[in-house]
Amino acid sequence: MKSLLKFITCGSVDDGKSTLIGHMLYDAKLLFADQEKALELDSKVGSRGGEIDYSLLLDGLMAEREQGITIDVAYRYFTTDNRSFIVADTPGHEEYTRNMAVGASFADLAIILVDATKGVITQTKRHARICSLMGIKHLVLAVNKMDLIGFDQNRFDEIKEDFKQMTYGFNLESIQVIPVSATEGDNITKKSENTLWYEGLPLLPYLESIDVRKENEQNSFLMPVQRVSRPNHTYRGFQGQIEAGNITVGDEVITLPSNEKAKVKSILVTDKEMESAVVGQPITIQLDREVDVSRGCVLTTEENIQVTDMFTSTILWMDDNPLVPGRNYLVKVGTKILPGTVMSIKHKIDINSGKHIPSDRTFKNELVECDISLSENMVFDTFENNEVLGGLILVDRVTNMTSGCGVISHALRRSTNVVWQETDITRVIRSQQKGQKPLTLWFTGLSGSGKSTLANEVEKRLVSIGHHTMLLDGDNIRHGLNKNLGFKESDRVENIRRIAEVAKLMNDAGVITLASFISPYESDRKNAREIVGKEYIEIFVSTPLEECEKRDVKGLYKKARNGEIPNFTGISSPYEEPENPEIEIDTSKYSLEEATEYVVTRVMDYLD
Repeated sequence: MKSLLKFITCGSVDDGKSTLIGHMLYDAKLLFADQEKALELDSKVGSRGGEIDYSLLLDGLMAEREQGITIDVAYRYFTTDNRSFIVADTPGHEEYTRNMAVGASFADLAIILVDATKGVITQTKRHARICSLMGIKHLVLAVNKMDLIGFDQNRFDEIKEDFKQMTYGFNLESIQVIPVSATEGDNITKKSENTLWYEGLPLLPYLESIDVRKENEQNSFLMPVQRVSRPNHTYRGFQGQIEAGNITVGDEVITLPSNEKAKVKSILVTDKEMESAVVGQPITIQLDREVDVSRGCVLTTEENIQVTDMFTSTILWMDDNPLVPGRNYLVKVGTKILPGTVMSIKHKIDINSGKHIPSDRTFKNELVECDISLSENMVFDTFENNEVLGGLILVDRVTNMTSGCGVISHALRRSTNVVWQETDITRVIRSQQKGQKPLTLWFTGLSGSGKSTLANEVEKRLVSIGHHTMLLDGDNIRHGLNKNLGFKESDRVENIRRIAEVAKLMNDAGVITLASFISPYESDRKNAREIVGKEYIEIFVSTPLEECEKRDVKGLYKKARNGEIPNFTGISSPYEEPENPEIEIDTSKYSLEEATEYVVTRVMDYLD
């Protein structure tokens, strides 16, 4: 059986990635007759004056052909006498860096193209670092368009040296630098007479011969559980793909994170019962006893895999919105998805030099190292040891879009050193003592909407009928607990996170908590809801901006309009209206007494 090499092509826009692979397929006669004929016909109306445009083999989207660039990742399978290949032709434009990262995540080797007339540029460096981040250990630098510089060896050597200096410290296993001309075919499938000074192999023979097998492969069995199969009450099987090692009937496995042990009773590969299974196979395992296992858990024979709720990770940020500390995302590792919070940004990583740069926020296509806290324990490993349990993605909880991808570096010591202390007096006991159900009434709305006034009246009404309450007002909190926070986005995020934690503690004390905060971002309110739990009741004070500005009791809108207050919600900073609040009230349509009566009546439904 032929070995399989999975590789990507990457580099900057118009460096010739699609042309290179297209020419390779054409010269090596790896096209069907109809493909070759279609290529020749399409080229007649292409951008090369009737000459064959090899990039058309991979640039399948109409938008790509019109612009002459690659937008999406184009996958192509081909085979030679010596090897089988899957190539991912990835986009070079900075706007589509996320697509390039997707392609890199599957590859064993990367071909990075540079334009010989330009040399190593920023996008070259960005792609090389992303390849390294994704665990690619073998790089080929294809110095393209050598025909445009007269196949100058000195220029080639300069580019080669620049690239090797840039990749120093990437922990690579091999770097091969090849002078090529993607349009003319030099050093693509056979050695070029124009580069007699080049002593290495042409590109295709090099790809056919390179050994990309990984040393020190993990021998212990490892399978993240994708699904629990219960066709009837007598059978319970755990389904997933074996990511490392092998398994045999009778072997003892450890279930994580519950850390229980059981023996393998049976193994199904598709619908056939087998005595054993090996890495790469999708299987169903039945154990000899009941254990606590669900989707996202891990079955293994390795005892050193870590379980933690806090770790440090290196992230490639893909979102149009910046990453700031305190933001809450869905974190996916293996088959497990948990809510998680970016606690802090340790530093950004300079694309050019790799140096660490202090920063409190990260923008699209930047690399950053940050600490992440999860809502509960998760099974993980370092990316160096295990790519499946060491890689992660961050998903925006509002848009459900992938915001970032990265690798786990190590667990934080505090995750194991700081242990939650259970107390004898619980929330239930404290609530029963006060004779009430604790809630957090979260008032949100623009400045001047009347939320603080309304929250104050609602608290007075609740106290008058015998309830125990505590009102947390935005301005009051900023005089004490959050005195050190400003009004930048990162400060606003942390402000809301702290208040949510305080509200949760108040609920633990059995107290009804009223929180009155602008809290302008939907993602932050969702994070607050996650922290507080089912006791969180969102009250949207939906008074229009025009009415709020008319009231302007504190003169803040006037100052904001004059540019005296930066980052003022509704003027120079956005307010994202709640999508599904439990209660909504427009105070411009009701008297204070009517609004209070309406809110209290609705709140009583949650207290019963």
